[in-house]
Amino acid sequence: MNPHHHSSPVCLSVYLWCNQRCRPEAAPVEFGDYHPLKPIMVTDTKTRRGTRKGSTSSSSSSSSSVPPDPLSSMLDGTDPLSMFAAASASETPVMSHSRKEKEEEVVGPDFEPWSAKRGEILARFTTTEKLSIVTNSPVFSVGKAPSPGSSAVSEKVRTRLEELDDLEEGSQRELLNLSQQDYANRIEELNQSLKEAWASDQKVKALKIVIQCSKLLSDTSVIQFYPSKFVLITDILDTFGRLVYDRIWTMCLDPRPLPDSFTAEDVNDTAKETCLNWFFKIASIRELLPRLYVEAAILKCNRFLNRSGIQETLPRLTAMIRGIGDPLVAAYARAYLCRVGMEVAPHRKDSLNRNFFDLLSTFKQISGDSVQKQLVVQRVEVPEYLTLYSPAINWILQCIAYRAPEDYINCAEIWVEFTCRHFTKREINTVLADIIKHMTPDRAFEDAYPQLQSVIRKILTYVHDFSVLFSMERFLPFLDMFQKDSVRVEVCRSIMEVFIKHQVELTKDPVILNAMLHICKTMHDSVNALTLEDEKRSLSLLIIGFIRMVSFGRDFEQQLSFCVEARATFCNLEPVLVQLIHTVNQLAMETRRVMRGSHSRKTAAFVRACAAYSYITIPSLSSIFTRLSLYLLSGQVALANQCLSQADAFLKAAVSILPEVPRSISVEGKLRSSESFLLDFINNFLATLLVVPDHPEHGVLYLVRGLLNMVQDYTWEDNSDAKVRVYVSALPLLAAMSQETYIYSISKVDSNETLYGGDPKFLSELNRLCETLIGQILDHLKTLGGDEHSTRRQGTLAFSLFGVLLAHGDLRNNKLSQLAVNLWNLSHKHGYCDTRVSVRTLEYIKHQAQQPDMTHLSDTAQRLALQSRT
Repeated sequence: MNPHHHSSPVCLSVYLWCNQRCRPEAAPVEFGDYHPLKPIMVTDTKTRRGTRKGSTSSSSSSSSSVPPDPLSSMLDGTDPLSMFAAASASETPVMSHSRKEKEEEVVGPDFEPWSAKRGEILARFTTTEKLSIVTNSPVFSVGKAPSPGSSAVSEKVRTRLEELDDLEEGSQRELLNLSQQDYANRIEELNQSLKEAWASDQKVKALKIVIQCSKLLSDTSVIQFYPSKFVLITDILDTFGRLVYDRIWTMCLDPRPLPDSFTAEDVNDTAKETCLNWFFKIASIRELLPRLYVEAAILKCNRFLNRSGIQETLPRLTAMIRGIGDPLVAAYARAYLCRVGMEVAPHRKDSLNRNFFDLLSTFKQISGDSVQKQLVVQRVEVPEYLTLYSPAINWILQCIAYRAPEDYINCAEIWVEFTCRHFTKREINTVLADIIKHMTPDRAFEDAYPQLQSVIRKILTYVHDFSVLFSMERFLPFLDMFQKDSVRVEVCRSIMEVFIKHQVELTKDPVILNAMLHICKTMHDSVNALTLEDEKRSLSLLIIGFIRMVSFGRDFEQQLSFCVEARATFCNLEPVLVQLIHTVNQLAMETRRVMRGSHSRKTAAFVRACAAYSYITIPSLSSIFTRLSLYLLSGQVALANQCLSQADAFLKAAVSILPEVPRSISVEGKLRSSESFLLDFINNFLATLLVVPDHPEHGVLYLVRGLLNMVQDYTWEDNSDAKVRVYVSALPLLAAMSQETYIYSISKVDSNETLYGGDPKFLSELNRLCETLIGQILDHLKTLGGDEHSTRRQGTLAFSLFGVLLAHGDLRNNKLSQLAVNLWNLSHKHGYCDTRVSVRTLEYIKHQAQQPDMTHLSDTAQRLALQSRT
């Protein structure tokens, strides 16, 4: 069919499922040599079945043969009439309890009823052509009554045949030039006439109306109107079926009402005989189409006769439809049979599947001469003609797909790949919507997680444009079916992995951002106290990958807003928060670069907002060293953007949490001493302090003093030199601060060199602080020695201090020069110093002594001797 024409969103994957799982076998139909067009040979058998009140029964049989007329040959063959009698007389094996429950199964509220489609079909398939109705005269002949006292089946059958002859061969009346509305009104009048005839106990007249209306379904003279005609005529058939069923049900009230789940054993003989009479009458209808439709209309009445009646009748009626020559008429006959079949036996998928494949086999007739000539005469194009099939096909497919969770989803899993390969997002969205529709009732999706995951994987294999993927209305609702946490997270993870792999360009697409935030939040919310660190790390990396792909260009405020939202969303994953802080710091630096020289106030306000973001976020982190490094980094960024108050706050916060540093930390699952990490941080911190101006309210070198005080009070490991190593590292900073021009500076930031301008008091304060630190170092050196390990530590520390004095001290000062020589000698005293380092150091001193302003070093060099351990 033309894919561009309107059709209900029934997933076409049902076709593939049927093709794979429900293909009809090549075996012959299981009802002998039956063919709807073959003459019927009937054998009439009278069997004692029980009697009505006051009636007698006899046991006799008779037969006759009139081969030319299939209706008059009822007495010598095995036609459906005899089959009904034989079936009702035979003993049917008792079914298992589960099978019985299946037989009584009815469709649930999750099945869209025919009534919901009726209005749409009537509104869609209209015509302006004139219509006609050909019926028999409303004056009905009453058949001859059987002779009094005769109860032979042959007499009853002959009587029925005479009635039907009158019924089918009465005078004809043709209503011509009817508009569509007139036609509908006339059909409704026939519907009312049917009810009135039934109410007045004119059952034969009622049957005649139904037969004549059924005959109208063979008329395709105005083919565009056929689907609507089908709706109108089947309304009458439905009415007739209900009337017959209710009539027989009423007869079953004696001696007691039937239960809802009744079986044939619960039905009295009177009701059964009446039911058989109706089937006998209908089976005697000469024309195929009305016989088929009318029997289908009372299909439900088989329940009154035997358990297997419906399951035996459905295949027979299915085969009868093969005798209909017009493919459109046959298609709607199959749709009606599927409709009544679903009302009484929705579990009988084999009959539904056979109807579907029979329908497919008729499509080759469309290209045949008969259909093509008809289309030419009515001036209907093939694409328009094909749309006439859509209500019938959609209904049959809906019936086949009903409550199939495993078979349906197995098919959809395969079909979605074909859709992704060859169609657009519209078709993929339709498939997803159909899967949701079928898998949501009764939470069927809970048993199909592997197949649903496969659907996602196949979509992600072919759809790498996430703006297209997330613009599908049903994609996120599809994800909502994954309600088991572990499966849901796994699906989200697979989406994120594809996004990170294939999203090469930065994005600010709100569709992508909203969807990805939803997916990432799902992963984040799965984290709890029992989640392993490896799992947290893995999820964090995926979310970080998404954050790095988000960019609003020069809309810095929008970027910051996104980071604020992300912080609230991903608050339980520390690596994600760290990434957000880095992102905000980069944003502040980018703002400074782009907005340099323009909108300075706005830029400063934005940078302060970025600083506030980091200042609020950092305390929520559990890792002390992560907090320390981010405080330092954020302080450096604030300093680079001339936000001195914010920089000061960050650096003070870093100093204030130094006492919280534990003596050991976990690194890759192993406990290690934290001293090396702490020393690295302090060295970086000291390097930053060179360009940080003193706060006017906190005194000279307040940050340096604060840091050194924290180092002094910190509880270091036993037998540790870490504290004095910090003191050694602080001396180059103090020496650099004493210079008239600092070795590095920050643009537009006035460091202490500018604030103090070589003030003697400032320099004096530096010297006093240096003396204090050197005194602390020397005191510590005195405590070392005695054993090999302690002596080695003493030599190493002494040589480090010697290097600092050599590089940053004024060795023209005799006192300082002597201290340097003493430190050299101490470091070499026990021969633990690296001889190669010592030799290179001595050569460097001699080389420097050759400089005009460094001649004083020659005297120092002469006093430095190389010693080896003896």
